[in-house]
Amino acid sequence: MRVVMFGYQTWGHRTLQALLDSEHHVVLVVTHPKSEHAYEKIWSDSVADLAEEHGVPVLIRNRPDDEELFERLKEADPDIIVANNWRTWIPPRIFGLPRHGTLNVHDSLLPKYAGFSPLIWALINGESEVGVTAHMMDDELDAGDIVRQEAVPVGPADTATDLFHKTVDLIAPVTIGALDLIAAGQTEFTAQDRSQASFFHKRSTEDIRIDWSWPAQDLERLVRAQSEPYPSAFTFHKGKRLEVLAAVVSQNRYGGTPGRIFYREGEGVVIVAGADARTGRNHGLAITRIRTESGREMPATEYFTSMGGYLTDRP
Repeated sequence: MRVVMFGYQTWGHRTLQALLDSEHHVVLVVTHPKSEHAYEKIWSDSVADLAEEHGVPVLIRNRPDDEELFERLKEADPDIIVANNWRTWIPPRIFGLPRHGTLNVHDSLLPKYAGFSPLIWALINGESEVGVTAHMMDDELDAGDIVRQEAVPVGPADTATDLFHKTVDLIAPVTIGALDLIAAGQTEFTAQDRSQASFFHKRSTEDIRIDWSWPAQDLERLVRAQSEPYPSAFTFHKGKRLEVLAAVVSQNRYGGTPGRIFYREGEGVVIVAGADARTGRNHGLAITRIRTESGREMPATEYFTSMGGYLTDRP
């Protein structure tokens, strides 16, 4: 099939590479300009560079809503558009232009985790698996019929970075598998159960600030979700920002005021956390490694040797 690719960052790069390696023919690529947003500088392989290396024409757009783009798409005469990690709304006259419509590739198990940063949100929320979904685009965000979907388990120590590497390897089989089904003439796919849908926004500074009223289990997942190269989860101690790079749930239970620096346990320093609403039990978060406001990384035990008091969610 003749394919136009809409994509950005490593997700789009992997999708384009899979298309270039397949029997399908990429006739045009549309991608975003480079961004200085903290999250968009991560996994930032260039879709434009890859396309140009293979002689594929490239258009750079923030939004795909201008007449020149529409005319270029008509001239390209695609059988299908494939989109992955396209960051702005694609209007119906664009996604409905090709003979087979538009296939969107999304890094979650739709209908759950539509929108942005699905791997991070899924890890924070304690999901047991994540994955990649290829679905037909319609008027509603990430809501079209599912063509192909594959999942991978979330391990007990997985970080968001680990889940990225697990799911990015699914892009090629999910995308090309879905295109092969469409090329073979299949037109009936699996409708999403909209009662199970969930939507999430872009991560921001407020989303990575530690709230010590959360249960320790939730805070431990937050720390793993904000693993390098993502911005680290952070708190404040005596007015200074402190990034939490690694932590575990304490073995013992520790009651008291959330945020209190309480006790050394193993290789960590226990901070009192909120009670788990499901069990009523109150464990601590044992912080093992931190980064100071000056950028110095060190074991938490070294930092807290002579410092007591509280960790807070505000300076």
